[in-house]
Amino acid sequence: MPAATPATDPAAAARAAAVPPDACDLAVVGAGLVGLATARALLRRRPGLSVVVLERETRVARHQSGSNSGVAHAGIYYAPGSLKARLCVSGQRALADYCAQRGIPYERIGKLIVATDASEVGRLEELERRGRANGVAGLRRIDAAGIAAIEPHVRGVAALHSPATAVVDFPAVARALADDVVAAGGTLVTGCGVERLVALDGGGVELTHARGRLRARRAVVCAGAWADVLVEHDGRSGGGRDRTADDAAPDVRIVPFRGAYRVVREPAAQLVRGLVYPVPDPALPFLGVHLTRGIDGEVHVGPTALMVAARDAYRLGRVVPGDLAATLRWPGTWRMARHWWRTGITELRHAASVRALATEAQRFVPALTPADLLPGPAGVRGQAVGRDGALIDDFVVSETGAALHVRNAPSPAATACLALGELIATRVEASR
Repeated sequence: MPAATPATDPAAAARAAAVPPDACDLAVVGAGLVGLATARALLRRRPGLSVVVLERETRVARHQSGSNSGVAHAGIYYAPGSLKARLCVSGQRALADYCAQRGIPYERIGKLIVATDASEVGRLEELERRGRANGVAGLRRIDAAGIAAIEPHVRGVAALHSPATAVVDFPAVARALADDVVAAGGTLVTGCGVERLVALDGGGVELTHARGRLRARRAVVCAGAWADVLVEHDGRSGGGRDRTADDAAPDVRIVPFRGAYRVVREPAAQLVRGLVYPVPDPALPFLGVHLTRGIDGEVHVGPTALMVAARDAYRLGRVVPGDLAATLRWPGTWRMARHWWRTGITELRHAASVRALATEAQRFVPALTPADLLPGPAGVRGQAVGRDGALIDDFVVSETGAALHVRNAPSPAATACLALGELIATRVEASR
């Protein structure tokens, strides 16, 4: 289901007409799911707080929040004790309740993670251990017969079945959160990208944006794929402190990866009833080629994972010189490429050849053919990469004086947005 535009969504049109003020208590940069959830959380805790949300695009959830698989993850994959593990499980519950309250489509269609041969069973067992440690509801191991009972056209030797995994209309969630922010007295300004943050001598921070300047007592930056740009343009004295699950301080930059899906045409779309995933490589923060039936009933296969030359490269050939230069300047990019070059070649093959993509999916859905796959949507994931080339897998939040930067919020950030917003709100209040 495509996100509504201001022209077709009257509430969004009204929100887009807001004029940025000169000052506020809290400025939130980015009207994606995490930014809006954070603004909502703080307004619910402190009624009367003056909150301004600045968004560079003309509508909310324009990038990762609105261009994803639409899956509300249950929390199977993530290392126990990590922020991802804790916030995904609690966040999914909060998201389900919120959607029920607001009448937003949310459907528990279930998910299979399929081991196609004996060599993958050990990794499947590790996922089961993680899922149980994380408190994933209803998770169970099934054999080949159990797979056939749930997904008759799927083949494998074993699988994990997660009945709690759901699909949801995330753009609708974002629009509802934006309505909540405005209804609580907050201000949302679209078409107002932030260029720089400067700490003020007397406390607080000044944001330079597309329409002028805004002074705030505190700022929260939820800029997604542009997160590292605003960290670099945070004109402060002294260093910041990165905060992850273990309070480590990784030096990270965002490298954009484009993920493209193919649409499965009818009648082949009936080959899957819900969500079917492979057993992923535990060393990579990507889940592999999978099949997903969305909230609108359309079935997608993918995604690919190609490093691209723009943070908004929804079209494969798009190049933004500044984005490309930032990626190439970062030492971690080259170290990552040297380590994962074989995986990169595989991803290139999947992106260039529909036959190669279909062959990958045929490992667990043998009846799928290249002729069944049509061009589909694409999204861009802002992947945090360390100086040493490590792919940063957990959420990363960095405090720099009066500003708090969400430097890495990949999947399952959409699922966890309400819980992550509460966590950020707690940190903002604690640092007052």
